[in-house]
Amino acid sequence: MGLRQTDALDVSTLATHLGVKIVSAGDLIEMSRLEEIERIQAYSFSGATFEIGGRQFVITSPLRTPGRRASDIAHELSHILLKHELSEMREIDGIPFRTCRPEEEEQATNFGGTLLLPRPLLVSAARQGLTHAEIADRYQVTIEMARFRYNSTGVGRQVGQFQRAVG
Repeated sequence: MGLRQTDALDVSTLATHLGVKIVSAGDLIEMSRLEEIERIQAYSFSGATFEIGGRQFVITSPLRTPGRRASDIAHELSHILLKHELSEMREIDGIPFRTCRPEEEEQATNFGGTLLLPRPLLVSAARQGLTHAEIADRYQVTIEMARFRYNSTGVGRQVGQFQRAVG
């Protein structure tokens, strides 16, 4: 896609590159139904992937912030890139549905975060002294995602040690 290691990845561009169509659930059903689902169980629906007629679709919740939607899309695209299969059956209110195994969900979450905030990008941001909030704002992710990636990659510690060694 012509990106450098320190470039941010736009998930919509990645979806287009992969031939995946992103659709808001608000375009498919009434917002009142989505709001009712949210009222019954907060965050029970953020995103899902479907294959219809040989084409993949990522459905997102319009109730989420843009940063959260980016994370949800990155998560769903990660399932596609990692070639996860819907292999586990679950049932909610008597309605069966297929889902990925828990370890695949964790893989998709971690890979999705890596797609949004790759380590070299975070190192660059840390060297610039950006806070979690500034990283989130600059790269259009949630503060929680910025904090998670910053801490889980050890970037803050690495850059701090480097700055102490040269300072």
